[in-house]
Amino acid sequence: MKTIQLKDIKKTFHIGGEIIRALDGITLTVYRGDFVAIIGTSGSGKSTLMNILGCLDQADEGEYLLEGVPVSQLDKNALADIRNQRIGFVFQGFNLLPRTTALENVQLPLIYRRHNRINDPVKKAENALDMVGLADRMHHEPNQLSGGQQQRVAIARALVTDPAIILADEPSGNLDSRTTEEILALFQQLNDNGITIILVTHEMDVAEHAKHVVDFKDGRIINNYGVSHRRYALRQPA
Repeated sequence: MKTIQLKDIKKTFHIGGEIIRALDGITLTVYRGDFVAIIGTSGSGKSTLMNILGCLDQADEGEYLLEGVPVSQLDKNALADIRNQRIGFVFQGFNLLPRTTALENVQLPLIYRRHNRINDPVKKAENALDMVGLADRMHHEPNQLSGGQQQRVAIARALVTDPAIILADEPSGNLDSRTTEEILALFQQLNDNGITIILVTHEMDVAEHAKHVVDFKDGRIINNYGVSHRRYALRQPA
């Protein structure tokens, strides 16, 4: 089933009197249960695309269908509900609240949920932390956790609403090689459990953990690869 369909997506920014075309006609399909890595250098447009996928920004032109629904036709409340319930976000900088425990950080999306409120948000957050291997650290604050542990808390926060999709923007950017492998193994495990994952990176070694790699350059898809046994077979963009 098609989870995400992008049709000729375009996005421009006006910076210092100059027009920057961040996305220049992106057409892409992501199927339910896929694990896609979007790779490209800084300024290639991949983070702009992630903002559009996460309903944090809108395209200037083109169509974005999320599970068959045209995103451009949704109002602010509907978009907020999607961000809170359908999509989980993981960022390079962790974005955890200081002087707040891991458990309290993970509960935050449940507190701001407008619909389908959870009867026991504490238990739900505990389960999410257990899923990422941090059951014994849930009462620690971010400054008491390693970088890898903080990223696991961020992943637990993304998982606590049972999202269909996780968007991860450079999730290993602040981590060492060993911790990066642990975090990517966790993403693979979550994907094996049926969660669709879209990950942005500029590192090929990170991208190789995905099932498909979408290569960006100057706001365009230049290649779409299928990954098999850490080797690449060229695939035409969907």
